[in-house]
Amino acid sequence: MAWLALVIGGLFEVGFTTSLRFVDGFRNAPWVAAFLVSVTLSMGMLEYAGRTIPLGTAYAVWAGIGAVGTVLVGILFFGEAASLVRLGLIAVLLACIIGLKAIDG
Repeated sequence: MAWLALVIGGLFEVGFTTSLRFVDGFRNAPWVAAFLVSVTLSMGMLEYAGRTIPLGTAYAVWAGIGAVGTVLVGILFFGEAASLVRLGLIAVLLACIIGLKAIDG
């Protein structure tokens, strides 16, 4: 259950980083609300997962999911570069996340 919470928390991290693009100096209320809900749920899931999963592993996986997801959102929705090198590095990061899960069970 902790690993599922950690993955969900990582996905909410993508939500709060994406929301930051639209908060407009925290003047855009719907996006500010989306940011606040996402960051609260993301941190809450990380805290819950950290009770069972070693905290360093939990944080690395959470941040990695957020980083990979945010880069993919940037590429798919905001026209950010999708070079072969960038995609390769994202694949390495994803492999590291999977590796951390594999060694910590």
